[in-house]
Parts: sequence; structure tokens; C-alpha cells
Amino acid sequence: MKTQINGTDILELGFPEGKIIGIALKINSKRNGFTRDEMITHYKNVLETPENYIDDKIFSKLAVALIEKSNEKPEDFIALNQNPNAYSAYGLDHIEDGARKQMEVAMKLPVTVAGALMPDAHQGYGLPIGGVLATKNAIIPYGVGVDIGCRMALSVYDIPEDFYFENEAKFKRELIANSIFGAGHGFHGQYKSDHAVLENEAFNMNPFVKNLKDKAWSQLGSSGGGNHFVEFGIMEFAKDDVVLNIPKGKYVALLTHSGSRGMGATIAGHYTKIAKEECKLPEVARNLAYLDMNSQLGQEYWMAMNLAGDYASACHEIIHNKMERALGATILAKVENHHNFAWKETWNGEEVIVHRKGATPAGKGVMGIIPGSMTAPGFLVRGKGQENAINSASHGAGRQMSRTQAIKNITQTEMKSILRDHGVTLIGAGLDEAPMAYKDINQVMEAQKDLVDVVAKFTPKLVRMADDGSRED
Repeated sequence: MKTQINGTDILELGFPEGKIIGIALKINSKRNGFTRDEMITHYKNVLETPENYIDDKIFSKLAVALIEKSNEKPEDFIALNQNPNAYSAYGLDHIEDGARKQMEVAMKLPVTVAGALMPDAHQGYGLPIGGVLATKNAIIPYGVGVDIGCRMALSVYDIPEDFYFENEAKFKRELIANSIFGAGHGFHGQYKSDHAVLENEAFNMNPFVKNLKDKAWSQLGSSGGGNHFVEFGIMEFAKDDVVLNIPKGKYVALLTHSGSRGMGATIAGHYTKIAKEECKLPEVARNLAYLDMNSQLGQEYWMAMNLAGDYASACHEIIHNKMERALGATILAKVENHHNFAWKETWNGEEVIVHRKGATPAGKGVMGIIPGSMTAPGFLVRGKGQENAINSASHGAGRQMSRTQAIKNITQTEMKSILRDHGVTLIGAGLDEAPMAYKDINQVMEAQKDLVDVVAKFTPKLVRMADDGSRED
């Protein structure tokens, strides 16, 4: 029986459209003895290093086609810089080769000014996750990522640690009642939320964005699939924090992680396709296609990206407001930061566009939240403004196993055991989000001690995630 893989699966791996997709599918239609996961892994490897497969019995034709495609040069071909500047990297010993290679390619773009790789980095599409890239007057949709404006939001309550353990059932009830997860999921009728973001004039910028408003309204206040979560935990301040005006102690806190839902994903796909049509880069850099900020398309994407970021923030605000009312608590401090975004910033005295794909802003004094996993601590941090890191830090622990690897190598028994050992109650989530799939957050924090100061530590206790393994729609 053949392994079920279709053209969309091949495209999502980053293969170019056209006859190469047909070649890949033809290979899969034959009896080659590989499982679906093994085939996907081979496809990824052939795409990454086709030269290693030139003599392979199964994949040679695909490898040759990819090499030939990479040497094609249309009339408006944009050459890469073969003598790029070096990029800064933190925790490099624990970063996979795929992420390093993607960063090396990004540094060769003719618009690149500077780059940095964070210690949680791993391979993604275009810019690696954990990659930071400063460009001159250019915006890269896949340098921002699919989940535009994905962010962390934290509310620290005036509730002592003991109250949580005495009333865990109440926290669980409110968590279930006031959060909803997964692709396509949203609210209807009287359950829809209202927010000023829906009146943002950017929704009227063009018919494409305007058509996203109804879905955005339905999903407003919801959380996405994958690694997104809403969780209660204990926030420990080892000493008084004067800036936040919070005394030393342990407090109940709410931490949320999600982004711009289906709207952001649709914007990313639309403008990435346009950028690839407008910006003819070599095949190795195709997913880094950029738009000129002086062009109408560049300005359109910039406005749409900022709208998606505002929308993501509104989703968190609604969740936190609902929980505050449900608990009847007073919030001592609120902190929010986002990644998968681009900012206009000054670097080395010039204005640049800083893309942080899975990286936290960490300018001097800037607050951020860096989560670990559902059993590992997260950290409330204050940036040190390290210029070599382009004023950035990691956005989490980072994956050490792909979702496929995690599902294949981790058992339900193992996952339940580690949750029990850490006293964590989990609602939803699959094996792809098991704690063992992530890097050691303490190792990551040690690698970026020059980038941030730790203000407080967050220990998860009650975690809710999507239980259908869905991606954004």
C-alpha cells in the first residue's frame, strides 16, 4: 500500500511549484518500503542537500531536478551576496545544523544588514525559528512567520500560592470556561467578544484583508493549536522588584501563548506568494523573498502585519479580562511581549527592519516572558540591550524533537509520569507537545545570560492546550 502524501504536503516542505512536485509524488507512488514519516524525512533531506542524493536509487531524479532548478536564472534574478557579514549566535553548540544553514543563507540577502541566532533556534521555513535579521528597507513575510504577532501575556494576581492549591478545582473550572482552542474554533452569536481592534481602519485597506474580518471576529479571544496554551502557575519573585512594585513572594499568575489565528496565517500565505513572484531569489533563498518598503505591496504587508499583531494582542486581552472577572482578583502586574514580527529600529545609527521570528525583544529595560515547557519553569526577564544580539533573546526553550519525532519516540505513559512528577494538571495537548520534545530551558537561559536579567520564575501548574493537534486555518 502506498504512503499517503499529496502535493500540498510536498509544497509545505518548501519544494518549488511545478514539475518537481510531480517527480516527488511519482517517487512516492512506487513501492519503496518507507513509511509516511520516513518519506517526509527523506524529502526534507533531499531538499536540504540534493547533492547527497545524486546517486540514490530512489531519489536521484528528484535531487538532479532540484539542483537544475537552483541554477535557473530568470531575467530579473537577484544574486546573493557571496561575502556576507558574520552573524552572532548564542548557545551554538546546541543548535541544529539546519537552523545554522538557514541563517547563513539569510545573511547573504542583498538587503541584510545584521543577524543573530538565539539559543532556542531550530529549523523553520525561510528564517529559522529563533532567528533575528535586520534588513535595509525590506520586509520578509517568512522572516516574520506564519503566526504573525504570536505573543506571551502574563497577569500576576494578588493571590498567594496556598490559595491556588486549596482551590485548584475552581481554577480548573474557570480555565475550561474561559478558553477555547484549535484551528477553526471560535465563538458565535452572543458568545462573540467585541474589541476596538475590529474597528481598525486597516481592515478596509483592500478586499483581501476586508474578507478576513468575519473569521477574525469569530476567533477573537480564542487560542490556536500547536504549542499555544493558557495556564495557571506560581510566579516567584526572589526579591522585591521596584519597577513592577511587587514585593518578594510567590503569587498565582496566568500565562497565555497564542497569536493572530487564521487571519495571520492567511495574511502570511498571501503575501509570501506575492513576494516570491516579485522577488526572484535563488532556490536556496526562495522562502526569504522580500518586499521593498517603498512599494505599495511592501506597505500593504506592513499594515496587514501590524493589524494581525494588534488582533493577537486583543485575543490575549480578552482572555485575561475574562479570567480577572471570574477570579475576582486584583492584577499586580501585566507583562506582554511578542515575536514573529518586524519592527523599525535603529541599529548602528541607521533605521533597519528587525525581523524576530521566534525571538523576544530584549532592548535595555524591556520586559519579556520566556517559557520553558508544560513542566519546566518560565522566566520573567528584563532586557539588557545587547547590540550583538540585535536587542533580542530567545522566545522559549525551543524544540529538540520535531513533532513527528516526539509522537514516534514518546509514550503516553512517559508523558503522564513526568506531568505527575512535576504536579502539573494537563487539559488537552498531544505527544508532540510533551516536555521531553523541548530543550533544557536552564541551558538556554545560561546561554543568554548576557542578553537578559531574570526578574521572576514561573512554575506551571494547570495547563490547557489544543487537543486535536491542529494547525492554524
